[in-house]
Amino acid sequence: MRKNDPYLQVAIAAAKEAGRIQRRRFGGSHQVEYKGDINPVTEIDTLCEKIIVQMILDSFPDHDLLTEERPFEGKGSPWRWIIDPLDGTTNYFHGFPCFCVSIGLEEEGEVKLGVVYNPMLDELFHAVKGKGAFLNGHRIQVSRVNELDRSFISTGFPYDVREHTDFYLRYFRRFISKSFAVRRPGSAALDLSYLAAGRFDGFWELKLHPWDVAAATLMISEAGGKVTDFQGQPFNIYSEEILASNGLIHEEMLKIIQTIQ
Repeated sequence: MRKNDPYLQVAIAAAKEAGRIQRRRFGGSHQVEYKGDINPVTEIDTLCEKIIVQMILDSFPDHDLLTEERPFEGKGSPWRWIIDPLDGTTNYFHGFPCFCVSIGLEEEGEVKLGVVYNPMLDELFHAVKGKGAFLNGHRIQVSRVNELDRSFISTGFPYDVREHTDFYLRYFRRFISKSFAVRRPGSAALDLSYLAAGRFDGFWELKLHPWDVAAATLMISEAGGKVTDFQGQPFNIYSEEILASNGLIHEEMLKIIQTIQ
């Protein structure tokens, strides 16, 4: 795929259109429903997903789509679009400007393309397998920090954090004591994109979904970073464990995680 590839063009156009809606409606009142105690969805999630899906199907009607807000109905296509129309919903409806659109494209089980768009900063991250990772058209690379003690890392908590608070805090406590600083912004796709751009040095989380990670993990790999599960095995977007880093601090992070399990 090249930058003028139709797949990338559609992904970018769809992400920017969804982002335009999010930016325009940001700060207003929203209809909030809950899929779980702390798992919200707004009318903006639904509207943006509808628009993204329609734009993709207008160009590629035979492709499969896996999205956050609707059940998967496969057509048997080797192509599967993986969509989070609004990653950071809680941030969004509280007026906290940390959210994004995430669109990945998988071909026969391998992610080939990823787009993440932060509408509030007008930052468009994209990657194509084997072609590098970019921010607003400029190539990006992971950081060169080589010690966990000097590393700036990020994480998030799963939606069942109320039921397993102590377990998740084991990881948080260990990394707080071993790294330079830990942040918990609330949008995994943005956290991972920022890692690809060298803003963060590492990231860990449990129980994410494919639409949270498909696009941005490709960016990390294409930017020279590393993504695995908690055992150090190759990452699968359908896995419930993710450890991502600039590669230089990966083994240190793994050792900490393996003392917790």
